[in-house]
Amino acid sequence: MSIRLSKFIADCGVASRRGAEDLINSGLVSVNGEIVNTPVFFVNGDEKVCVKGKEIKPRIETELYMFHKPIDTMTTTKDPMGRKTIYDVLDKKYKNLKYIGRLDFKTSGLLLLTNNGDLARQLSLPSNHIPRTYIANVKSYNEKQLDIARRGVIVDGIKYRPMKIQAIDEHNLKIIVDEGKKNEIRIVLRHIGSPVLKLHRVSYGDINLGNLEKEKILKIDTKKVDLVLKKLLESK
Repeated sequence: MSIRLSKFIADCGVASRRGAEDLINSGLVSVNGEIVNTPVFFVNGDEKVCVKGKEIKPRIETELYMFHKPIDTMTTTKDPMGRKTIYDVLDKKYKNLKYIGRLDFKTSGLLLLTNNGDLARQLSLPSNHIPRTYIANVKSYNEKQLDIARRGVIVDGIKYRPMKIQAIDEHNLKIIVDEGKKNEIRIVLRHIGSPVLKLHRVSYGDINLGNLEKEKILKIDTKKVDLVLKKLLESK
């Protein structure tokens, strides 16, 4: 199956589609030793494609999964204290997947897993400002307290970015963060006098947990993965 040269370059992770077209138009791309200077060029994957003189290869197809993490599991491959990890819950065929970010021992909900280490790193970087949405159950709160978290706070010398907080009912809050500091929601809510009783993540970027059952894993559609990769490329 033939595809546009610019898509092939993008699929190899060299640049976005637009960036690939710029490389082609600048005469920096060759196919089987011949410079290609038009984006309207197709390849089938058997050719030797070079960008700036360096051969590029298609990447292994990126796989992205959503997993409904239960409470009382560690987001790690092995816990020195012997506590159950997510890989004890998951089927053995998923043992080589890398987790994206973390959920602490007592936090449940959406955890993303992938076979692409670079994607895992990019989706975890605070600098990429990827929103994570949680439902926090608390004993009580008031709007004055919440406004402190909404403005951003410093706790024990650590600065926490402003959080988007929406009251659901008298005990539950919808909280969106985009930084990913360890235990940030628990730390900030405890600081303002509303310690978390339960915490559950419902979305990560554009990916929503939906009605996926606890301890279940689901492979995300290829088109959705492509959109995630496209957004990352466009943000650079």
